[in-house]
Amino acid sequence: MSQYFQIHPDNPQPRLIKQACQIIMSGGLVVYPTDSGYALGCHLGDKGAMDRIRRLRQLDADHNFTLVCRDLSELSVYAKFNNAVFRLIKAHTPGPYTFVLPATKEVPRRLQHPKRKTIGLRIPVNNIALALLEELNEPLMSSTLILPGETMPMTEADEIADQLSKHVDLIIDGGACGSEPTTVVEFVNDLPEVVRVGMGDPEPFEVE
Repeated sequence: MSQYFQIHPDNPQPRLIKQACQIIMSGGLVVYPTDSGYALGCHLGDKGAMDRIRRLRQLDADHNFTLVCRDLSELSVYAKFNNAVFRLIKAHTPGPYTFVLPATKEVPRRLQHPKRKTIGLRIPVNNIALALLEELNEPLMSSTLILPGETMPMTEADEIADQLSKHVDLIIDGGACGSEPTTVVEFVNDLPEVVRVGMGDPEPFEVE
């Protein structure tokens, strides 16, 4: 059975944040809130936890995992982009967007898309997620909590506990959060292409 922490959405309790990060660092799989529904998170590059996410969500080997970062300087460690792309991303972060960019050497190979060598990155607007990232001092490897056969992320922690308490190590109840997945923008040859429309407004990334 998983542990269940109720963490305040505006003022996350440092003790619980620290305990949650200890679970993550020891290889645990956690459910945590973001601005676009709840997500599954684990330690960067943890193969065992990645495999658990794949089984839980029934994902194929080509699925792009996302690194959830606390700020743009951290994002730039893991992705390559020019000044124009940087300015465009900066204007829309933090926010409900996932950006698919060429990965740097800092990204473990198994996290990259096997053919395109890309990685998804995002900076959320959620105090609990940002507190976890600050305590970890590195990105979270993450995947939106959309169960097989569903199209929308899970948004209620008690329902998550009913369905997933035997499959994850920790569920963080951070109250109600966004009910749509992120808008996904892939940069191909430094030009944006909207590949999934979600909570974030796609218009700034639609090239004429």
